[in-house]
Amino acid sequence: MAAVHELSRDDARRIAVRAQLLDARRPEDALDVVRHLTFLQYDVTRAVAPSHDLVLWSRLGAAYDPAEVQEALDGQRLVEVLMLLRPAEDLALYRAGMAAWPGGTRPWQDAIAAWVDDNNACRLDILERLRGDGPLPARDLPDTCVRPWRSTGWTNSRNVLKMLDLLVARGEVAVSGREDGERRFDLAERVYPDDPVVPLAEALAERNRRRLASLGIARARAAETAIEPNDVESSGEAAVVEGLRGRWRVDPAQLGQPFEGRVALLSPLDRLVFDRRRMAELFDFDYQLEMYKPAAKRRWGYWALPVLAGDELVGKVDAHADREAGELVVRAVHEDGEWTDATRDAVHDEVAALADWLGLDLVLPH
Repeated sequence: MAAVHELSRDDARRIAVRAQLLDARRPEDALDVVRHLTFLQYDVTRAVAPSHDLVLWSRLGAAYDPAEVQEALDGQRLVEVLMLLRPAEDLALYRAGMAAWPGGTRPWQDAIAAWVDDNNACRLDILERLRGDGPLPARDLPDTCVRPWRSTGWTNSRNVLKMLDLLVARGEVAVSGREDGERRFDLAERVYPDDPVVPLAEALAERNRRRLASLGIARARAAETAIEPNDVESSGEAAVVEGLRGRWRVDPAQLGQPFEGRVALLSPLDRLVFDRRRMAELFDFDYQLEMYKPAAKRRWGYWALPVLAGDELVGKVDAHADREAGELVVRAVHEDGEWTDATRDAVHDEVAALADWLGLDLVLPH
C-alpha cells in the first residue's frame, strides 16, 4: 500500500500557489498558462478588467497583452465552451463526454434530456439554420420550442439560449467567436479540431490528472459543480494535511519543491480561490464575491480582489476602473490580520502596477 504523504498547512498552501503559477517564477507565455490551468473562465464583468485577463495578468504581469487571448480565439487556438476558454487541442478530451450527454442518471440530467427531446423540432431547426447561414447570434435563430424552459433564474423562457447551451454540451454546436461581446454559434464540426476522440474513461482520467497538476492539491471528491469539477478522484497520491480532516490528493511533482512567493492581486474567479471550501481549509480566508449583494450589505466591495502574499491570502482590494475618467479608483484596502510595512508596500506596488497595465491613473483612498 502506497504511503500517505504528511503535509503541514504551509506545505499545502505552497503547493497550491506554485501549481497555480502564482509564486515568484512568472511564466512567459499566455497560451502556455492556459494550457497549464486547463481553462480560463470567461466573464464580461469589467469592474476592474475581465476576469480572464486578470487571471493572466496576475501570473504574467505587465508583459500580458489582452490581444493575445483574442488572437488565440480568432485563430481557434482557444475555443469557448460553456463560458470557459480551453486550448483547442484539449477538445478531444471532452468530445466523448459530449457524445454521452447528459451522462449519469441524476434527476436533473433526466429532466434536461427530456426538455431537449420534447423540443427536438426546435433543435433540428437551429441546426438547419446554422448549417445554411452560420455563424449566427442567438437572436437570429428560431424559437420553435413547444415546451418553454422554466427556471427561477435569468434563463426562464429564454428557450433559444438554453437550447444552444445544451447543444454545446452535446457537442453539436460551438461558439465560433464573439462580436461586441455577443456569442456567435456554428456547427461544432466547423469549429472544433478534427482530432481523434479520446475514449471517455481515458479522457476523464487525463482531465483529472491535468486538473490536479493545475491545483497541486485537491480532494478526491468534492461537491458537484457546473461544468468544471473541483475534485480529482484517484489522480496523484494520497496526503493528509496537518489540522485538516480527511484525505487529499497531491501532485507528486510538487512535493519537495522550493518556494519563493510574491504579492499578487487575484480575480474573484481565480482558480486559487474559486473553490471556497478548499480556500477556507487551506488558507483560512474569509471571502465571497459580493457583486450580487445590495451595496449596503457588502463587506469588501462589488468586485474586491483577493490579495495573495507569499503563501497566504491576506486581504482584499476594493477597486473600480473608471475608464471615462481614466482612473483606477481604490475605495478600500482591507487588511486581514496584521500586515507588515513590507507587505503594505508590496501591495501598493502591485495596485500601481495594475493601474499602469490598465493605462489608468491610480486614485487611492484618503
